[in-house]
Amino acid sequence: MTADHVGDVVSGADFAQRRRDRLSAEHDPALFSSAYSCPVPSPDGTMVAWISDRDGRPRAWVAALPPDGGPVIEPAWPLPLDQDNADPDAPCDVQGVAWSPDGFWLACQLAPGGGERTRVRLVTPDGTQVRDLAPGAPAVTLGSWSPSGRQLGITIFGGGSGDGVACLVDVRDGTSTMLATGPAARVCAVSGDGARAVVRIGRRGARRLEMVDLRTGRRTELLPGGAATVADARFAISGGQLFVHTDAGAERPALLAVGLNGDAEPSLPCLLAAREDHDLDLVALDPGGARAALVWNVDGRSEIDLLDLRSGIAEPLPRCPGDVITGAAFTRDGRALLVGNEGPTVPRTINRISLDPDGMLVTPLLPAAPRNAEHLVEPVLHHFRGEDGLPLTGWLFRPATFGAASLAAPTLIWLHGGPEAQERPVFQPLFQALLAEGVAVFAPNVRGSGGYGRTFSSADDLERRFVAITDVRAAVGSLVDAGLADPTRIGVAGRSYGGYLTLVALAWYPDLFRVGVDVCGISDFATFYAETEPWIATAAVTKYGDPQVDAALLRELSPIHSVDQISAPLMVVHGAHDTNVPIIEAEQVVSALRERGASPGYLLFKDEGHEVHATANRVVFVREVVRWVAGHLLDVGEQTA
Repeated sequence: MTADHVGDVVSGADFAQRRRDRLSAEHDPALFSSAYSCPVPSPDGTMVAWISDRDGRPRAWVAALPPDGGPVIEPAWPLPLDQDNADPDAPCDVQGVAWSPDGFWLACQLAPGGGERTRVRLVTPDGTQVRDLAPGAPAVTLGSWSPSGRQLGITIFGGGSGDGVACLVDVRDGTSTMLATGPAARVCAVSGDGARAVVRIGRRGARRLEMVDLRTGRRTELLPGGAATVADARFAISGGQLFVHTDAGAERPALLAVGLNGDAEPSLPCLLAAREDHDLDLVALDPGGARAALVWNVDGRSEIDLLDLRSGIAEPLPRCPGDVITGAAFTRDGRALLVGNEGPTVPRTINRISLDPDGMLVTPLLPAAPRNAEHLVEPVLHHFRGEDGLPLTGWLFRPATFGAASLAAPTLIWLHGGPEAQERPVFQPLFQALLAEGVAVFAPNVRGSGGYGRTFSSADDLERRFVAITDVRAAVGSLVDAGLADPTRIGVAGRSYGGYLTLVALAWYPDLFRVGVDVCGISDFATFYAETEPWIATAAVTKYGDPQVDAALLRELSPIHSVDQISAPLMVVHGAHDTNVPIIEAEQVVSALRERGASPGYLLFKDEGHEVHATANRVVFVREVVRWVAGHLLDVGEQTA
């Protein structure tokens, strides 16, 4: 028996009448209000596009941008991007939007069913014209426009190869020019004269940048010091410089400048902006060419500077509501910066920072729905050490009933994906719903996470993964030793790579955990490599290992081979359209547990991929995970109403 709809959970028992069906998170507007992200002003400055799930799934929206800095009036409907979609279980979620420089088209990256087989579709701002690019390809991803607006960079992925083909497509007649082929290839930028393009190529943690002369075909390596984890570039308005965002040759991502002088070799990169202890997350260039907005990652929180590219002087900009900035773009006139941001008590929203030197004000770009967020909890940054002494941190959320007192609370360890991702203080409805039930949440950044430099990010590669797994045990030990977590009531959960870590932790440290939740995690690296998309497999070998060369290592690291050691009740969550971590990873661990008499919960979303995007599905996800976790960490008599 398998759940194949959003509300169905298969579990071995109807424990405590489904926890008395108490959880009412679906009625809490503070947890499930609409999210807004990816603000993109039009080239003429009169309109703005963004992504929002206001109608239930992530869609692209367009509206007039008020010249007086007032809030945008939302349209009644999003852009019509999936009107020809034949599969009702595979709605086209929007992942990214980009205006053509002439303003005629919006290029949108779509994910049918939230899956990995993405496509790129062009739509006019009024929604009257819609065109697919490379419609017959297994997957297409979005790159950058040429300054003329005549060509768009896209990457085409084939069914039998792990390499992507980065090319420029002429949007007038559909002809294309191939620029590069390789793992994770992407068109980063095209020069103003249309003569050169910059392409990123490389596996995870091993990115590089090439500049391609479109007239002669000559290729020039741009990054010093070898491979990078971050690699992106933009041409200056003048054409005499290339701005490069990378950590190649350094521990932390920074902003560099490469001088360009006609047909001569580019100059060696010079440093424009860097921080010794902080990663540069995002770079936005002023259309006037004189300034850049720099977003820094400071222990997970964001700080934003305005850099004068001529003088090198940077000044801090005002903070937006929330702790984390997810996107930034200058308005056409350069008088304001549109910023996507969120925080533990602030859903994804978009704000406008006025760049008037006489008063840099922060105002909402879109009117926020009224909501009562007083009951939501802010986390604290908790420091601990790995078992080998490596300094680590994580975000600790404590239920209001425990306050700041050092009382041992039932606690869920939540493990993020990636592993190169980073747990940051963002909006997490699941965490807040658990806190309302009296369950604390600790979200650590184990080694291998991003945000702490190249050395830390690569500290779990290949055979070093064994030590990274012990960081989960160290996180538990830290909370227990500090008197913050009840050692008899600890659970572990995570998504994607965090789901993998959850399975490993449950199998290797069964005495530590009372409950577990695996959300689209890898259970067997052999089947993962065999069934995932080939371009995902090719990019992953630098992190996990080569399925041929490192087969013995990958088998030892695969939790499916020690599933008989899992004793805690386990819920498995997966999306039917997930081809990143294919559904076999869920099915085989559920089957293995059932074969030995266990009763795992299994929540399958038939209209989702690697993430749960639909609002209705997120409500069900939060409700059922909280029921499962609280049902095993809390006694019925201790539940709050």
